[in-house]
Amino acid sequence: MRRRHGHGDGDGHGDGRRHGHGDGGIVTSEYAMGLIAAVGFAGVLYKVVTSAQVSAALQGVVQKALDVQF
Repeated sequence: MRRRHGHGDGDGHGDGRRHGHGDGGIVTSEYAMGLIAAVGFAGVLYKVVTSAQVSAALQGVVQKALDVQF
C-alpha cells in the first residue's frame, strides 16, 4: 500500500489546510460589506413601504379585493 505524505485522508485538503494564501480576512470583510448594503437597502425599502402614498395604494388594493362580488 502506498502512503501519500502531506495529503491527509485523500480529500485534497491535507493535514495542514491552507485557505486563501494569506488573505482570509478579505472574505469576512466582503460579507460585512454585503451585510451593511443589505441592511441599508432594507431600511430604504421599509421607509418606502410605510410611506403614506404606498400605504394608501395598498389600502385601495385591499378595499377593491374586498368589494368584489361573486
